[in-house]
Amino acid sequence: GGKGAGLAEMSRAGLPVPPGFTIATEVCTLYFENGNQVPPEVEKATDDAIKLLEKRMGKKLGDTNDPLLLSVRSGAKFSMPGMMNTILNLGLNDATTEGLARKSGNQRFAYDCYRRFLQMFGEVALDIPMEKFDHIFDSRKAKVKAKVDTDLNAEDLKAIIADYKKLV
Repeated sequence: GGKGAGLAEMSRAGLPVPPGFTIATEVCTLYFENGNQVPPEVEKATDDAIKLLEKRMGKKLGDTNDPLLLSVRSGAKFSMPGMMNTILNLGLNDATTEGLARKSGNQRFAYDCYRRFLQMFGEVALDIPMEKFDHIFDSRKAKVKAKVDTDLNAEDLKAIIADYKKLV
């Protein structure tokens, strides 16, 4: 898509760009033509690209001590602002979140990242309305009398995550 092409051009120009890879928009057509299945050659190419990214970053996807986290950004041939969203923190699960908490020394940060991943994944990939996540989040804030989001501690975020996981 256009975002990937733009990032590649910036990288070639020597500008600082996070490492990554692009899956061509044509793969979407292949996916639908293949009965909503990722074609084996695309799956292999994606696995190979992730391995190269892991090597470059010195981290592994799923590592429970120092996990590699990915962002998935959608793209299209034509710009459609606000129509296609991003999923951040791909690679977090219960075990990798514990690793991120140890590595960062900040449990609240790690669990907030995991909460955000579940919310974005649920909304973008599973088409769950944002309002359902907002209701869970706001209910917890009300229960603990939190005035602002940052008043929620790691234990509060763990409770929200448990409810998000029931939703997704």
